[in-house]
Amino acid sequence: CINATDKDDSGQLVQPDAMISFRQLKSRRGLGASDLDLDDEGDLKKAKGLDETQGLSEQLAHVHQLTGFSDPVYAEAKVTVHDYDIVLDILVINRTQHTLTNLTVELSTMGDLKLVERPQNLTIGPMDFRKLKANIKVSSTETGQIFGTIVYDSANSVDTTYVNLNEIHVDIMDYIRPATCSDAAFRSMWAEFEWENKVAVDTTIQEVNEFLQHIVDSTNMLCLTPVSALGGDCNFLAANLYAKSVFGEDALVNVSVEKVEEKVEGYIRIRAKTQGIALSLGDRITLKQRSKEKPKQRSKEIAPASA
Repeated sequence: CINATDKDDSGQLVQPDAMISFRQLKSRRGLGASDLDLDDEGDLKKAKGLDETQGLSEQLAHVHQLTGFSDPVYAEAKVTVHDYDIVLDILVINRTQHTLTNLTVELSTMGDLKLVERPQNLTIGPMDFRKLKANIKVSSTETGQIFGTIVYDSANSVDTTYVNLNEIHVDIMDYIRPATCSDAAFRSMWAEFEWENKVAVDTTIQEVNEFLQHIVDSTNMLCLTPVSALGGDCNFLAANLYAKSVFGEDALVNVSVEKVEEKVEGYIRIRAKTQGIALSLGDRITLKQRSKEKPKQRSKEIAPASA
């Protein structure tokens, strides 16, 4: 039996003889503004990797100022990370009263980053602006850096001008995903992995369970130790954390802390198969563990781990 009206997943009533519109089969000339309905717009956002829940403040957090306000050329870039790809949307503004010719944004990378598409040469008029894109491929979970210069010729000068750009740091947290594994698999990987990063605990947090939750939230990892083993009123704690990168790399963390005279002390040990993820994750923990405390010179040990 077929009802006259059926409900779709969104709760809207749909007639059985309602026409289905396939936007992909239409020509561009016949595609008007009315053809782009709300569902199509949502599909486009998903295809572009845009998060509908991402607010304006989160989008502005990914905008990096590349030059100073007093420079003749102002530039800023919005960094969008899509797992294996990083897209830079660069805005360049000519703040002079002269036309700038052969303007090039020359980018270089450090780490496992590779520049795929270089921005093309531009000619920018007085007080005008241009937008350009640059694509970068990522091959491993490692904190990288993007730096470069802006080179241009001016109509009133025969010399070529160079403007150094501020560095853009690629955060490791864009590639870390919480994952789970068995205790036996964790111990096997812990004995097998080559690199270890040992970070001393230096924090203003006074409770061991609160500190553990802070580390879990800061590293986007999953705590494998059962909640029942972490409960109760105790002044010491040991827990195992696990995460997996989008490239299939495993990250293991062991947190061993104790409360001594209203202060949490101990060590956080990180093991990974590659040196890059061990270093980058250690830097992340060192930066975030202090909570509200001012950054100080960090002390850590990096060495091949003994089985």
